[in-house]
Amino acid sequence: MRRPLRLFILLLLLALAGCRHGPPLKVGSNQWPGYEPVYLARDLGLLPADAVKLVELPSSTEVMQYLRNGSLDAGMLTLDEVISLLAEGVPLQVVLVMDVSDGADAVLAKPEIGSLEQIRGRRVGVEISALGALMLESLLQAAHLEQKDIQVVNLPVDQHAQAFREGRVDVLITFEPTRSRLLAEGARELFNSHQIPGRIIDVLAVRREAAREHNEHLHRLLRAYFRARRAMREDPDGSNRRMAPRLGVDPETLKTMFAGMHLPDLAENRDWLGGPRLTRQAERLARMMREWQLIATTPSLDGLATPRYLPAR
Repeated sequence: MRRPLRLFILLLLLALAGCRHGPPLKVGSNQWPGYEPVYLARDLGLLPADAVKLVELPSSTEVMQYLRNGSLDAGMLTLDEVISLLAEGVPLQVVLVMDVSDGADAVLAKPEIGSLEQIRGRRVGVEISALGALMLESLLQAAHLEQKDIQVVNLPVDQHAQAFREGRVDVLITFEPTRSRLLAEGARELFNSHQIPGRIIDVLAVRREAAREHNEHLHRLLRAYFRARRAMREDPDGSNRRMAPRLGVDPETLKTMFAGMHLPDLAENRDWLGGPRLTRQAERLARMMREWQLIATTPSLDGLATPRYLPAR
């Protein structure tokens, strides 16, 4: 009887070891080139399915809703979207700065609209979100117009391209990959995030309780992310060929998309997350969002970010 007993104990120990780290960390995102290194990490076999589950959703609005109700542990979001959730009481912490938009967010127009001034009286499609409001405010300032001078049309992200093609809007505030697709079809670009440097930042934010419960999984995710970033540097053409199909573009177009954003490396992430840099940017965004009544209260930004999950090298 001793051998079966030893076998039973061994199997029990193995089962307990397998359950030690619990279920996978559920991470959500919408389509955006800046998030692609995470999917590349999965494609390269760097993200075991039992550690991280990636959930792709139609828009950041759904990502935010899934974070609210606890269906996701973490989300890839713009910093202003994180601020919106914090203002609602969703306990999030930023653990990675993924990209800073430098042209990848843009205002597109029908070919006959040749200048910013000509958007007066036009139908402007935009998703009514913090990011949409930020771009809309910047657009109006650049055009020397007020909101009453245009017709704002609320458009979910997954309807941007179709609404523009069908003529339901004359002007569209959008981002990659929709930007490149519509430019290839003849749209005219009037304004982009290169003209408002450092204001649109994409981050990985984690629910605080999930970070505690999935500590090891989170470490594995960030190690895999930076290994994928290394693959992008060492083999850019091969990496683009892997990533492009998920975004529905060709590798050369994806290369152009990445030219419209800056992806901070590990050292830059330590700077963003380990000091006041990200918090200061968040404070500026929160003030703008409060003025635009996008948030009812300004959330506390104490402990907004942490570098503790970044890999050592």
